[in-house]
Amino acid sequence: MSKKNVIYLTKEGYENLKNELNTLRKKLMYEVAERIKEARELGDLSENSEYDEAKNEQGKIDSRIKELEYILDNAEIIEDDGDNSVVKLGAKVRLRNLKTNEEIEIRIVNSQEADIFENKISADSPIGKAVLERSVDDEVVVRTPSGIIKYKIITISR
Repeated sequence: MSKKNVIYLTKEGYENLKNELNTLRKKLMYEVAERIKEARELGDLSENSEYDEAKNEQGKIDSRIKELEYILDNAEIIEDDGDNSVVKLGAKVRLRNLKTNEEIEIRIVNSQEADIFENKISADSPIGKAVLERSVDDEVVVRTPSGIIKYKIITISR
């Protein structure tokens, strides 16, 4: 049976989401459940802000658990095929800003893994879209909120 909505993830991203799911399940089962129990013991629930807050947190955690389960159930781990001739999901790309000559290295990932602080850029972002399926020495134009930036692809690796 084939999956309808395949979500491509790096092995690292898959493991991170799996760990997050396990952490949230434990938190939901123990910490939040304990807070709800303690809040119930305070009496009247109609004006009990601790109870309301714990129930809201329980709902948020439950929603995130369902989202993570969906992602992991539909995930397919990106395999390294050894082809670094074009930028694909999971690739590390070194870019040179043609105006400032500054270089950056980014990794192109699915939106579920994107983390700007780790230079993991979503394939759906302007820079991700600009570099996907491009090759070394290609020049790409990225439209950003602060203007147009031109980059040259220096290297592609895994």
